[in-house]
Amino acid sequence: MKQVTIRNIAEILEAAILSNPDNLDVEIKWVCSTDLISNVLYYCLPNSLLITGLIHPQVVRAAEVAGIEGIVFVQNNKPDTDTIELAKKQSIPLLITPFCMFTASGKLFQAGLTGCPKK
Repeated sequence: MKQVTIRNIAEILEAAILSNPDNLDVEIKWVCSTDLISNVLYYCLPNSLLITGLIHPQVVRAAEVAGIEGIVFVQNNKPDTDTIELAKKQSIPLLITPFCMFTASGKLFQAGLTGCPKK
């Protein structure tokens, strides 16, 4: 598997970086695309990236518990200030892409990333 960092992902997804630009060189091994917090907690593994349309602070809290290294918000959905501040506090980079979840996932698959394997 090719090494892909959050910085690479931002370029691939034409994403704006909302928080923690100093944490973009973390290697991502897996991608989880979901809008269900329960899936984040159950399926995601450490060193994962979350692609979601959810923009509330609970997404950042779930990402922290699951060991997720970064969050991509799809379709230019921008989280509120509370979500951004929580991500800064937890050192989790937040990105916004104009692509829908399906396209964003496909672009990252083409870049060599796969979904989280079953636990």
